[in-house]
Amino acid sequence: MNATIRTDDPATTPAPAATPRKPRQAGSNLGRYILIRFLLIFPTIFILVTLVFLLMRTTGDPITAALGGRLTADQLAERVAAAGYDRPLFVQYVEYLGQIFTGNFGTTLSDNRPVVEVLVVYGAATVELAFYALLVAFVVGIPLGMVAAYFRDRTPDAFLRILAILFYATPVFFAGLLLKLVFAVTLKWLPVSGRASTTSELQFALLDGRSGFYIVDAFRTGDAEVIGDVLAHAVLPGLALGLLTAGVFLRLVRTNMIGTLSTDYVDAARSRGVSELRLVRTHAYRPALIPIITVIGLQVALLLGGAVLTETTFEWKGLGFQLSEYLQARDFVAVQGIVVLLAVIVAVTNFLVDIIAALIDPRVRY
Repeated sequence: MNATIRTDDPATTPAPAATPRKPRQAGSNLGRYILIRFLLIFPTIFILVTLVFLLMRTTGDPITAALGGRLTADQLAERVAAAGYDRPLFVQYVEYLGQIFTGNFGTTLSDNRPVVEVLVVYGAATVELAFYALLVAFVVGIPLGMVAAYFRDRTPDAFLRILAILFYATPVFFAGLLLKLVFAVTLKWLPVSGRASTTSELQFALLDGRSGFYIVDAFRTGDAEVIGDVLAHAVLPGLALGLLTAGVFLRLVRTNMIGTLSTDYVDAARSRGVSELRLVRTHAYRPALIPIITVIGLQVALLLGGAVLTETTFEWKGLGFQLSEYLQARDFVAVQGIVVLLAVIVAVTNFLVDIIAALIDPRVRY
């Protein structure tokens, strides 16, 4: 008697073929990531603009804050009405947003200048100072972080960790005053303040289409003395602001390089007889720099905040210096424009850093 074979028995039924898994499309993931990061810029700037506008209005209208006590009550009321500050706050807010979208940030109350002109003239100085500070942070922080990782838990490492804490914890204005006292007043090696000497300023005035970046304009003159003068004026402000970030980079590079030196591929290289110095310089160097790139966006915000004190200490005529001047004059129209521009710089810098991090480290995209 033939046995009947059940075709529905799970033990005898062949398993269905597995559906092949579609590979991830790196290009589409990267494009989507960049698009999302780009779109996040607009709500970030919108929130910051709103907060700045509301905070500036907590003390009343800008004209009363700037000119109150210097004008009669009738003159003050006339100016307030002419500027539209007697209208409801929501109406002023909507009008302010409309002006920003058209590139009109208003006119300063203390010196009657378009805010856009102030941003263009003094913005280049702040960007140049931030560049010098980042250069100092890279040159000082990254090599010292590698040295600290190489001498882990030994005397040089302990000394460098203490040095990093001092760099980060020392107030910018105190570091600036100390550097001025030692290198400018006592040793007389470097200038005390300013971006350039009067002679260099006169040569810049003769240039057609000045860029506002003194180092660029100095190279355009072709005069080695002018270039040296601009660089000499940049040393102390760049150090005072850059050492703050150098302390962060030093600790970050040390921590990530120590973690990289304990990975399997580094152990494999070590077992093949590769020296520790070569492991640090070749195998562990690049992976340890990835966190540095992601932190740069946050450090730019820190640098712009420290630029206010640095520029005031060294009379570096940038946005930070002008911001302190306008705050003392209670010129809140100018303050609004400068703070909004600094917020835009921070938001755009974070966007660019996110793109670079995604290109270097594909894990960021997912």
